[in-house]
Amino acid sequence: MNTLYSTDREVLETAVRWLEAGRRAMMVTVAKTWGSSPRPAGALMLMDADGRFVGSVSGGCVEEDLVMRYRSGQLGDQFPTLIDYGVDRAQATRLGLPCGGRLELLIEQLDSAAPLRQVLDAIKAGQLLTRRVCLATGEVSLHAVSDAADAFSYRDDTLSKVYGPRWQLLLIGDGQLSRYVTQIALLLDYRIIICDPRDAPAAEPVPDGVERVSMMPDDAVRSYVNHPRSVVVALTHDPKLDDMALLDALNSPAFYVGAIGSKLNCARRRERLQTLGLTDAQLQRLHAPVGLPIGSHAAPEIALSIMAEVTALRNAAVQAATRGTANT
Repeated sequence: MNTLYSTDREVLETAVRWLEAGRRAMMVTVAKTWGSSPRPAGALMLMDADGRFVGSVSGGCVEEDLVMRYRSGQLGDQFPTLIDYGVDRAQATRLGLPCGGRLELLIEQLDSAAPLRQVLDAIKAGQLLTRRVCLATGEVSLHAVSDAADAFSYRDDTLSKVYGPRWQLLLIGDGQLSRYVTQIALLLDYRIIICDPRDAPAAEPVPDGVERVSMMPDDAVRSYVNHPRSVVVALTHDPKLDDMALLDALNSPAFYVGAIGSKLNCARRRERLQTLGLTDAQLQRLHAPVGLPIGSHAAPEIALSIMAEVTALRNAAVQAATRGTANT
């Protein structure tokens, strides 16, 4: 899985606008990192000859240096090309890289908006697409993939990055805890759907950009959880609702499935789900009690523990996929 947020989408959309307006554009990708680095492998930046840029490959100083070198012609005229930052301590210190930090960056001259539009169309359609760059020839190709296990790779003379649908969070139950989870998830750029079929009206309107649906939880899972960048968390404390959602979620491609409850109640829930036909392997995917054990009791603390666990697992998946290829 890739830890990609709206900045990547912004880079692609801006590149399309610039290219269609006749402006030259360079795309920069973090190909490899050593030691401490501000941005992970796969991070994107876009820049033009007028000094404008979007996205980020560091904390800010590398971006400014890149733009200066681009505008002054110091990057040369052969693309794609690889450049290093932070090779020596003096440069790392000047550019604000952490101690021991080093970046290898791929710089491409973008020539056509059409391939980038194809990537954006795939994202909107909920599809996964790999953009592959041949470093020897500069050829760019697009390939459909079924999962994002190897979301970013840099091997030999090829750099590949998977693009796909935005990470989404389906919450079962619209209560106080769901609203706190929503607040944190919005900061992390999730698409959020709150499902609650109960008659009781919500205490307050959902925040802008959040969907609230009144369908049954199993219907919501089947409608929304159709790709591996999905997270499902059951928070109603009502077995009739939570179990319905979990039964389908554990049969889905969801990256994370969790449910609230005490250890005793969660053990009973597993027994119920097993009688409904779930296998031991499927039940092992269930995170229940949900969240990291941080001693949380209040609703905001529980919400923090839930999103902390999801984030930790996402980051671990990225590190596992890139270990030995994108990071050293």
